[in-house]
Amino acid sequence: MADIVWRNAQLATLAPSAAGLGLVAKGAVVCDKGLIVYAGPEADMPSMQGAHVIDCEGRLITPGLVDCHTHLVYGGDRAQEFEMRLAGASYEDIARAGGGIVSSVRATRAAHETELTRSALRRLDHLIAEGVTTVEIKSGYGLDRDSEIKCLRVARGLEQERDIAVVTTFLGAHALPPEAEGDKDVYIAHVCDDMMPAIARENLADAVDAFCEGIAFSPEQTERVFQRAKALGLPVKLHADQLSNLQGAALATRYGALSADHLEHTDEAGAQALSQAGTVAVLLPGAFYMLRETQKPPVEALRKHGASIAIATDSNPGTSPMTSLLMTMNMAATLFRLTVDECLAGVTREAARALGRLDRIGTLEAGKQCDLAIWDVARPAELVYRIGFNPLYKRVRMGR
Repeated sequence: MADIVWRNAQLATLAPSAAGLGLVAKGAVVCDKGLIVYAGPEADMPSMQGAHVIDCEGRLITPGLVDCHTHLVYGGDRAQEFEMRLAGASYEDIARAGGGIVSSVRATRAAHETELTRSALRRLDHLIAEGVTTVEIKSGYGLDRDSEIKCLRVARGLEQERDIAVVTTFLGAHALPPEAEGDKDVYIAHVCDDMMPAIARENLADAVDAFCEGIAFSPEQTERVFQRAKALGLPVKLHADQLSNLQGAALATRYGALSADHLEHTDEAGAQALSQAGTVAVLLPGAFYMLRETQKPPVEALRKHGASIAIATDSNPGTSPMTSLLMTMNMAATLFRLTVDECLAGVTREAARALGRLDRIGTLEAGKQCDLAIWDVARPAELVYRIGFNPLYKRVRMGR
């Protein structure tokens, strides 16, 4: 049985068992009730009487794209800080002067849910227009219980406004709010004992994240967050080793983290630990570019040890105000020297793995959701090679 068939297409199945992108020169995808029932050579496709058949005229079909690290819900913007960085101020200088994340906290706390939804939708629509069918959205710009809950409710509600899957992550341990008066330990206790249980009761978060860095929270404070998350049955993720090597990647693996993200200062031991634990390395070239960093993530070490590599926009107001996953792929290739295959896997299969959703999205395989991106290109490399180019022909979510 089938509802719809896309035929005469080039497929990039991204199936883990296939070589490279799992390319099929003349393939077909068959969907029934929102799920893929066949993806492979058209010649081997079973008879599908009564199904609606679409001739793709040789276009490329990939899985729907997955942006596995964003901060889409926030108030205001930080264009002024961008000017400060151009004048020579560092990320740390801005944060210590009361800017950075804390300035977004002020604007986010003051914004009504309606305005947060409106501004988030503007950003989300850009991602959707490039074939994104699943997006992760972190909180972290409220930094008190009510404001964090507000942001997560807004993120959850975006699924009602657009046909997209939203995965939410609680990032209360993102920065220290002004009212904490510099006491990180007291604030972390508030995150663990007040915020997280309330958020878990309302089922507002699919995972818990933290920012482990000198300007944020120590490894010991991060472990307190992770321990509480585990007690509440929530998986964890980590902003790790972005500005210095606090062994964040290894810390993440000790708690079975879904992903460790940024990783510019991760050493080879950290890369090996990620591979052994099955924790996905999520690289964020937009932040690297905006902060004009020079220390690159250890891509060769990640490859050597067979770690999974995903890439994401890190869309946020301060360090990566980007809403293009296509541009992210070009940046990852140009700045970090990822291959075309690594980039495309990084925004499909490996991004799905980083969200703990590889069982349902990220590849073109029977049993997966029929989330597709159909591209008007001759070869997959065009999606990575071109700049300012959006060749999306059709976006399909759950067979629609």
